[in-house]
Amino acid sequence: MPRSPSSPAFWRSPLRGPWFTSMLGIVLLGGITVLFVTGLLSYAAYNPGLSRVNDMTPDKGLLGFYLFSWPTDPHWLYRLTQGVHVTLGITLIPVLLAKLWSVVPKLFALPPARSLAHALERISLLLLVGGALFEFITGVLNVQLDYLFPGSFYRLHFYGAWVFFAAFVTHAVLKVPTALRNLRHLREEHPSGDKELVSPGDEELVSPDPAEPTVSRRGALGFVGGGSLLLLATTAGHSFDGPLRETALLAPHGGPEPGSGPGAFQINKTAKSRGISATETSEEAWRLVVEGRGQTVRLSRDELLQLPLHSAALPIACVEGWSTSDQWWRGVRLRDLAGLVGYEQAPDVLVESLQRHGAFRRAALRDNQVRDARSLLALYVNGEPLTPDHGYPARIIVPAAPGVLNTKWVARMTFGDL
Repeated sequence: MPRSPSSPAFWRSPLRGPWFTSMLGIVLLGGITVLFVTGLLSYAAYNPGLSRVNDMTPDKGLLGFYLFSWPTDPHWLYRLTQGVHVTLGITLIPVLLAKLWSVVPKLFALPPARSLAHALERISLLLLVGGALFEFITGVLNVQLDYLFPGSFYRLHFYGAWVFFAAFVTHAVLKVPTALRNLRHLREEHPSGDKELVSPGDEELVSPDPAEPTVSRRGALGFVGGGSLLLLATTAGHSFDGPLRETALLAPHGGPEPGSGPGAFQINKTAKSRGISATETSEEAWRLVVEGRGQTVRLSRDELLQLPLHSAALPIACVEGWSTSDQWWRGVRLRDLAGLVGYEQAPDVLVESLQRHGAFRRAALRDNQVRDARSLLALYVNGEPLTPDHGYPARIIVPAAPGVLNTKWVARMTFGDL
C-alpha cells in the first residue's frame, strides 16, 4: 500500500472523479458568485465613503471602486441581501467541504507544475482552498458572535473576499470548460460506475486502485444536498417572520421570539453590556444635543414628545444575518430635527451614543437617509416607550440600514455635510 499522499494509489475512494467534482463545482460557481455580490452590497450598506466612523476598512483603496449611496427603498432591502448572504453561506458549507475532499489528491500531486497553465491552476487552487476556509470560518464565527480572529472582522473578511474571489475566478476560467465538458460527455447511464472519461489534468481525481464502493456518486451528492437542506431549514428562518423563525435553531437569535410584549424582539447589545446606567438615561439627566450651522439645541425627552410625532413600520436587520419582523416605531423625524438648527434640506448627520466603547458608538447617515419620512429618532416601539435594551430614551431607526447604524441611547446629533 502506498504511504505517500503524492501517490495516486494512496487515494482509493471510488467516489472521486470528474463527474462528482464537476457537479459540486457548478453548484459552487453560482453560489459563491451570489455570496460575493451580496457581501459587497453588505459593505456598501454601511456607506463607508461617507465618514471615517463608518469606514471599517479605511485603506481599501481601489477595492472600494463600486461603492454607492445606499438607498432607503425598499425598506427590507438590507434584510434581504444580508439574509441571503448569511443563509446561503451556511447552506453551502457541506458542498464546499465535499468539493475540497474531492480534489484533495490534486494538492499533493507531483510534479508541482507540468506547464505554465498547470502551475497557474495549482496556485489558484491553493489560494482557493485557503481563501474558502478563511472566508467561511470567519463568516460563521461572526454570525455566532465569536470574535476569535485577530483584528477587525470587517477588514479581514473584506480583503479575504477579494483574494478568494480572484482565485475563484482564475480557477473557474481554467476549469469551467472542463467541468461542463465532463458533465456533457460522461456516461449518463452509469454516473456511479468506475469508468469515466478523464480530461487531461484530472487524472489525479481517479484512483488507479479504487476500493469497493459503499455508496454511489448520486447517493453521495444526495447526502451532501441533504446536509445543505438541513442547514437551510435550521438557519433561514432568522430572516423570515412567522413559524419559520422557530426552526432557525442554528441561527443567531433564532427560535421563538424572546418573550412577549412590545419590546420582545431580538437585540445584540444590552444596556448593561454597553455600560448604560439608569441614572444617565433618567428624565432629569438625559438631554439630546442637536447641532448644526453653529446652532445648538438641547432637548429633554418630554420636549421631544412635544414635537410632531410620526410612525413607521420597519425591521432591524444585522450583519450577522438575523432580522426582526416589522416593528411599529414612533418618534420625531430626523429631517424635523435638522430643521431645528436651520436646515430646510436635511444634510448628513453624525449620531453619537451614550455608550463609551465598542464599534459604531458613533455612526454617520447620508442625507437621503435623513430626508426619508420614515427615518425617526424613535421614542416608542409597538405602542410603548423604548426599553433600556432597545435604546431608551431615544434611538435611531432608518429604513434599509444595517442594524448598527440604528444607533441606540442617542446623546448627540450633528447635522452637516460629512
